[in-house]
Amino acid sequence: MVFNKIKAFLECVDLKSIPEDRKMRLQSLIDHLKSQMPHAEIINLNFICTHNSRRSHLSQVWAQVMAYHFQYNKIQCYSGGTEATAIFPMVINTLENTGFVINKLSEGTNPIYAIKYAPNQLPIIGFSKAFDHSFNPISQFTAVMTCSEANEACPVITGTENRISLTYEDPKLFDDTSLQEEKYLERSTQIATELYYVFSNLR
Repeated sequence: MVFNKIKAFLECVDLKSIPEDRKMRLQSLIDHLKSQMPHAEIINLNFICTHNSRRSHLSQVWAQVMAYHFQYNKIQCYSGGTEATAIFPMVINTLENTGFVINKLSEGTNPIYAIKYAPNQLPIIGFSKAFDHSFNPISQFTAVMTCSEANEACPVITGTENRISLTYEDPKLFDDTSLQEEKYLERSTQIATELYYVFSNLR
């Protein structure tokens, strides 16, 4: 079971908040996962944005939580960018405030974090990297594009079995404003809600 605070967060997910046109976009990911379930030993999802600093990490983390929560053990989640930068600190703060236990494993310009969501599960290792970094699968994965810039900058992603566009507005727009904390939580909640919808519709 996930940590209690995350469990309480999931219990408050409002699937009715997802617009119908957005559900149509989510359906492509649902259909792909359903098609893979009967025969794939492992299903790899690589969430990709430009800098692998915000949206792709939130998507990776919440997708892995949902896979665990709904007991889809063969689904493994990764993230990457068209270039590497660093996880933006407000992403870490937002996840911690939602109930994740996070330890910084290294300092420097691109810190590495252990992001734990359940007492008896290995943590997600989070750091910024290119989508084709050796930490990620090099073949037999689905590329989920979480920003339009990355989608346009990557006409070809070598090794992918499928490519799905699931873009989100960048909370970076509110950095260094009074709305920063609110908007990062809003984006994290949107991503969590939509991925809850995806994984709850796989059966």
